[in-house]
Amino acid sequence: MEYIGIFIIIVVIAFWVIATKNNIRKTEIKIEEAESGIDVALTKRFDTLSKMYSLVKKYMAHEQDTLEKVIKLRQGISPNSNIADKKVLENELDNLQKSMNVIVEQYPELKSSETVQELQHAVLDVEEHLQASRRAYNSNVSHYNQLLVVFPSSIIANNMGAKRKDFFEARDEAKQDVKFD
Repeated sequence: MEYIGIFIIIVVIAFWVIATKNNIRKTEIKIEEAESGIDVALTKRFDTLSKMYSLVKKYMAHEQDTLEKVIKLRQGISPNSNIADKKVLENELDNLQKSMNVIVEQYPELKSSETVQELQHAVLDVEEHLQASRRAYNSNVSHYNQLLVVFPSSIIANNMGAKRKDFFEARDEAKQDVKFD
């Protein structure tokens, strides 16, 4: 009878260890999936901005700097990019979008174009999708990091060699208050 009790305790512990390892692995996969969602959103954002650029390029012959940035960004996201590389790409796309919005404002006939207005709405939609992707990524990273530090799952995580993941954070300028004149 005594051996049966010990055997049951060992089986319960073994199942708990397996379940905890599986939970950590599933969460890692969710993080990868969410990071892929950010890639998709950044690619969609780039494609939308490229289309907008094609529409406005006849108005921007003097905007050589923007042209060079678009050409550089056309290389896209490499499969080996990490989250820091994606943050850099996002910052570059933000700057490019601001630059194109200024160009659209400078040319009234372009600003009134239905196509440009549709693209501006598409850019807003893409931005919402990108925000949702970031939130999903950060939520999964939060859950994963909690598994690594909360007892008793931290024992299994340390044994697996699991490392904390970085959150996708906003740039400093995006955290500042917007000033209206």
